[in-house]
Amino acid sequence: MAKKLMKGNEAIGEAAICAGALNYFAYPITPQSEVAEYLCWRLPEVGGTFVQAESEVAVGNMLFGAAASGKRVFTTSSSPGISLMQEAISYIAGAQLPVVFVNIMRGGPGLGGILPAQSDYFQAVKAGGHGDYHLIVLAPSSVQEAVDLMILAFDLADKYRNPVMLIGDGMIGQMMEAVEFPEEHRKPNDPTGSDWALTGAKNRKARITKSLFLDPVMLEENSFLLAEKYKTIKKNEIRFEKYKVTDKNRILIMAYGTMARICQTAIDELEQEGISVGLFRPVSLYPFPEQDIFTESTRKNIEKVLVVEMSVGQMIEDIERCLKGQREIDFYGRTGGIVPTPNEVKDKVRQMLGIKK
Repeated sequence: MAKKLMKGNEAIGEAAICAGALNYFAYPITPQSEVAEYLCWRLPEVGGTFVQAESEVAVGNMLFGAAASGKRVFTTSSSPGISLMQEAISYIAGAQLPVVFVNIMRGGPGLGGILPAQSDYFQAVKAGGHGDYHLIVLAPSSVQEAVDLMILAFDLADKYRNPVMLIGDGMIGQMMEAVEFPEEHRKPNDPTGSDWALTGAKNRKARITKSLFLDPVMLEENSFLLAEKYKTIKKNEIRFEKYKVTDKNRILIMAYGTMARICQTAIDELEQEGISVGLFRPVSLYPFPEQDIFTESTRKNIEKVLVVEMSVGQMIEDIERCLKGQREIDFYGRTGGIVPTPNEVKDKVRQMLGIKK
């Protein structure tokens, strides 16, 4: 299939259609509003449903209801909008419903600004709502990867009956790149054979979908059931990418999303100066690839780890937890919509190595 030049937001919407997700509920917020603009005319073409709700709070509850019927459902929003959905996300996780959320992140806290940032890492990975639950969190670094991970997100949501979140900074939503979609679209899933979806109880016992357990023993049982599921997810769904990681590296950079692409440029340019640096890019932020950061060969040579983020430092806490003091960890970040440049990353690496420019 020929590649097509598309804006990231529009490509995300088309990817959902390719995955057989034809039920979309959303409320506009920059910098992801183009998803809704695209789907408001595209979904009717394929027999889908788009409802612009009166608020993000309403969106979250619409998702709960539609997911309970066994249909593939999703929404897209940005930072403050995702914050307003947190109560519903907790309910959805507690009721074990498959929903896909997309967060095209902007600067914060508060209303912040509309430029790109990565400061919603804690919100996504640590579960921004209440209770013992986790989202599966995927972080693309290109528009093509956003398409691929969007399709994967629906599969993972169905497989584990768990909400999945795709997070990308505003650049992912606004940039245009050539993308390729699957030649065949998946058909919307048929929930009638499900043992949990609410499809009408004419010929079977009635089912109840809920996250309310007033009996503390039943609530504890549900929480432990979720915890076992997360163990399985951590065992099976870790994803990451290594770039120029060799036994010659003295420094390992860790970055995710589009920030990792900027770091790749810095690494290529440092290589021309004779400075060997590798990149470890988590693709799944939950589950985090904590056992895969070092190989036996790189463990011996890497002296320091540099974490680069478009935030004041959030992923760095997980990396510190994983490395447990094995290596010195440094950080470089910009936030508020300011994107670190390859030159800034190179200067930081030189500083860590004691090399004067």
